[in-house]
Amino acid sequence: MAKILDNGDILIRPKTAVSLDHIETLYGSDELMWLDFELVDKRKARAQQRRLFFALLHDIEEHFIVPQDFLKQMFYTQYSIYTAGKEISLSDSTKSTVSDANVLLDLVIDFMFEWHVPFKAGYELLPRDQEYYAFQCCRHRVCTICGRERADIHHVDVLGSGMNRNHVDHTKRHVMSLCRAHHSEIEQIGPQAFSEKYHVPVNGIKLDVETLKKIGVIGNYDGD
Repeated sequence: MAKILDNGDILIRPKTAVSLDHIETLYGSDELMWLDFELVDKRKARAQQRRLFFALLHDIEEHFIVPQDFLKQMFYTQYSIYTAGKEISLSDSTKSTVSDANVLLDLVIDFMFEWHVPFKAGYELLPRDQEYYAFQCCRHRVCTICGRERADIHHVDVLGSGMNRNHVDHTKRHVMSLCRAHHSEIEQIGPQAFSEKYHVPVNGIKLDVETLKKIGVIGNYDGD
């Protein structure tokens, strides 16, 4: 259970008792603990999520010539494995939540990025306003707008005239992945007009050092 306090802090109270001895074994008595948590959207899975799921399956079906029923069962099984046995349904009578459906969609989108499946039927329905999709576009150098590969990493935060990009700590900069054409366009018409034209946020995301190095962004990173 989580609660937002008046000062803006978040108080997290576990449902089951936590072994303090085990925590001390892992972290010691004076170290900070690192936690992962998720804000769950308990609303019923949306029809738009179902449309996106089957549109993406259609893209994969066309690319690999694989029956859609097989793909559906494959991703449902992958979801069950990923969630330690949970089942999912996107039918009208589903009890699955928006968050459950998002996990399933993330698995499908991951697959398409990893296997270079073009986004066609599902392109207009893609969650391009979500950080997860923006991260995957950067990670795989795919244009956030049109899906073209070998995209540039566009710096939302202006670096300044004469600044050497190789000497910048890019972990402190907001970036987004854009193909050469859309990279040129956002610089020509400006971020506000670009955002209104393509209905996407252009505030960008921050990437960790490991991801930046993997996609070939050279910079001045601590410890290098």
